[in-house]
Amino acid sequence: MDRKMTNLFSLEGKNAWVTGACYGIGFAIAKAFAQAGAKTIIFNARHEEAVAKAIEDYKAAGIENVKGYVCDVTDEKAVKELVERIHQEVGQIDILVNNAGIIKRIPMHEMKREEFQQVIDIDLVAPYIVSAAVLPEMMARREGKIINICSMMSELGRETVSAYAAAKGGLKMLTRNICSEYGEYNIQCNGLGPGYIATPQTAPLREPQPDGSRHPFDAFICAKTPAGRWLDADELGGTAVFLASHASDAVNGQIIYVDGGILAYIGRQPK
Repeated sequence: MDRKMTNLFSLEGKNAWVTGACYGIGFAIAKAFAQAGAKTIIFNARHEEAVAKAIEDYKAAGIENVKGYVCDVTDEKAVKELVERIHQEVGQIDILVNNAGIIKRIPMHEMKREEFQQVIDIDLVAPYIVSAAVLPEMMARREGKIINICSMMSELGRETVSAYAAAKGGLKMLTRNICSEYGEYNIQCNGLGPGYIATPQTAPLREPQPDGSRHPFDAFICAKTPAGRWLDADELGGTAVFLASHASDAVNGQIIYVDGGILAYIGRQPK
């Protein structure tokens, strides 16, 4: 396929649905898509208040063509209805990013089954539900991009995140299976695995202690990261645009980790 290199990364004319993109990683990815020329940014949240606030934030960021919907991505019936509504009101869904997710930091022996199941439902079952809902139309067009937001916990374990690691490990394999099953329809499904991102949610972990010392977790992450710092959510944008664009048409079933090098590094030797 003969295209100018700059055009390969363009998302002009594309409609992109990023689940749960009200703030943080999802918002940063949606913003990058808009900057790459996406025609319409679509997002959902579980509550009308969150949708309204996010619309204001998108407008403030200069993104005018944005559509927000109320939808719980663990509700299969609601997701199917929303996909039909998007097709009617916006058009085809060219790009899907399964971003909505939660984490519960509870030791496994103290975790209730219901808590474990909730994480699995949102972080693993929901990407299956949403992907299954958008796939038929992508198959009919013989074109589509699905990006699953995986995690370093798709590869590693850590204390108190048994449900999250199980879900993200499963999401890695769901990504590979969507590639295997639907690659013949010119649908590419890849994963993006963020490292530790500086967001309002992680701010307490980066604040100095009362004695002026670094928070132990902050020191741990910076020591484990060759970059020596937390990453910014906007640094995920380039990889997300690559995976959403024609530049990645031959890339399928891969998990790309944007982690500052953590997974490649054993960590600094203690002094």
